[in-house]
Amino acid sequence: MEETYTVKVGEATPAAGGKPSAGPVYRSIYSKDGLMKLPEDILSPWDFFSGAVKQYPKNKMLGQRKVSDGKAGDYVWLTYEEVYQKVIKIGSAIRSLGVKPGGHCGIYGSNCPEWVMAMQACNSQGICYVPLYDTLGANAVEFIMDHAEISIAFVQESKIQSVLSVVKRCRAHIKAIVSFGDVTSELKREAEQLGVSCFSWEEFSSMGKQNYELPKKQKDDICTIMYTSGTTGDPKGVIITNRALIAGVMTTEHLLKVTDKVVAEDDSYFSYLPLAHIFDQVIGNYCISKGASIGFWQADIRYLMEDVQMMKPTVFCGVPRVYDRIYTGINQKIQSGGMIAKSLFQYAYNYSRITKSVTLSSLISKLGNLRKGLKQDEASPFFDKIVFSKIKEGLGGRIRLLLSGAAPLPRHVEEFMRVTSCSVLVQGYGLTESCSGCFTSIANVFSMIGSVGPPVTTIEARLESIPEMGYDALSNVPRGEICLRGHTLFSGYYKRPDLTEEVFSDGWFHTGDIGEWQPDGTMKIIDRKKNIFKLSQGEYVAVEVLESAYVQSPLVTSVWVYGNSFESFLVAVVVPEKQAIEDWAAQNNKTGNFAELCNDPKARMYIQDELNKTGKRLGLRGFEMLKAIHLETTPFSIEKDLVTPTFKLKRPQLLKYYKDCIDQLYKDAKVGNKQ
Repeated sequence: MEETYTVKVGEATPAAGGKPSAGPVYRSIYSKDGLMKLPEDILSPWDFFSGAVKQYPKNKMLGQRKVSDGKAGDYVWLTYEEVYQKVIKIGSAIRSLGVKPGGHCGIYGSNCPEWVMAMQACNSQGICYVPLYDTLGANAVEFIMDHAEISIAFVQESKIQSVLSVVKRCRAHIKAIVSFGDVTSELKREAEQLGVSCFSWEEFSSMGKQNYELPKKQKDDICTIMYTSGTTGDPKGVIITNRALIAGVMTTEHLLKVTDKVVAEDDSYFSYLPLAHIFDQVIGNYCISKGASIGFWQADIRYLMEDVQMMKPTVFCGVPRVYDRIYTGINQKIQSGGMIAKSLFQYAYNYSRITKSVTLSSLISKLGNLRKGLKQDEASPFFDKIVFSKIKEGLGGRIRLLLSGAAPLPRHVEEFMRVTSCSVLVQGYGLTESCSGCFTSIANVFSMIGSVGPPVTTIEARLESIPEMGYDALSNVPRGEICLRGHTLFSGYYKRPDLTEEVFSDGWFHTGDIGEWQPDGTMKIIDRKKNIFKLSQGEYVAVEVLESAYVQSPLVTSVWVYGNSFESFLVAVVVPEKQAIEDWAAQNNKTGNFAELCNDPKARMYIQDELNKTGKRLGLRGFEMLKAIHLETTPFSIEKDLVTPTFKLKRPQLLKYYKDCIDQLYKDAKVGNKQ
């Protein structure tokens, strides 16, 4: 009998009074007797840090590579004790400028020790910190600084000028700008002319006292306001209390304890996902609570893997786009290798001949043994050592835990990473509003591949039917909008009670994501409620489902599918793999650079045909096929405002950017249909 990872704790409700039906309420089997209780002695994230300082004062805490003559060298570390001394002085300096507990400070910049120290300084004084997104642009920074009533902004040196450019329009609250490093005399003068003080990091620190008495904190105090990038309109300020963040950390510890191995003081975490996002905040705070080390990247994607190999982390968080790049890079190396090496890899990966011989059974493929239920380190020690260890070395050689979030991880990529990385991979699902993960797969349970696991131990979940989309939470295969309640949920949108009311009903938070309960009690994300439209012939199109299908083609890196109620078919803008286009050109005796080849109608038709073949193989219907595509040579980027910081497509912005292109695609496709 298949093991089930949830327990039913509430009955389903039928449709009534204009409200749709909702399925039963479920909890994790690891919290079957009640949601996990939070420790009474932990009142705020400050207690995680201050407790670790007492227990692990000499442990390495924060590290970054030392740059000399433009070259990055070894990691240089600050201990827990050293960080604490700096944090206390920064916190005291904040108070010296008149910012009281409950006040708001902004933090703007790439991940670095100063980012964390500014955060901890705010925590020490019961001050709410507000991340200013590194990728939202000046308009959003201006909006957040004004909307959140920020008094002091801690800012990366290279971003001070952009902050000053918006200060004149939001001067009501801002008192000072504190650089992560130095600050030029010119910038100081410019700030003073605007009525704002500007300090270097050391200047500001020297204003603080070492023995400043810290205020008492409460679990329900606001810890941070995190503005979500969103795909339309102004950012929304998500209110995260101390309670929610504590719960996010404690459920991470709980699940690792009962299913695998908790983080310990000898572990190290590689921080590169934006600290302005809740995912990195929760994992970072968890590592701090255990006395582990956190090393930062150089904030340059070109050197990401070099930084990983230099730091040699044991814990790595990624989003699907990062894991897909790793997957593609490894596969390219395998395919370009010799026949013997390629055959050995395939044999180790998925050779599955059944044998009763003890000697030969150890050589059954790792994939086969994982499917049988063997744990990661037991599935194939032999092949791990002679084949897959090389892939582990690419991640520094010490990696033992991979975490994936922000979007569903393609099944083939998840399987590949589980087999080849020599580490446990856990995929989760969460939102800023749920303080990161609200579902997470269980370590070493291979059957959960393709799902995001059961609810975490601080959350209850149910599905709500969406009749207009054909999703029924009461059917044999329950599908519907994922709704949540529990300890890790946010407390509302800052200054937007109207938006808060939109997403809460009868105590349930409506995520906007469509899920499907699996027979084992795990959840699979299948759709997004908002990203659906009707074609002119009346067929509904769940566009994210199509994009996730088409992007499985090895010939492309990104796909944006477009349609509307005035048209009967779909078109798409596609970013192809450069190698795929060059290979096609070589086979068809075509010459030219990448852009010229992408403009070739025959190249477009080749990619379109291959995408539709992928779609048919994955069961897409006729009206879901692509009738015309445009090949884009440049990836959809944050700089062009086409994707969010977590690489979700910003559809209104994409339509605006490619409007002429879309119009031409429809025009050309209609002409072609008439011929």
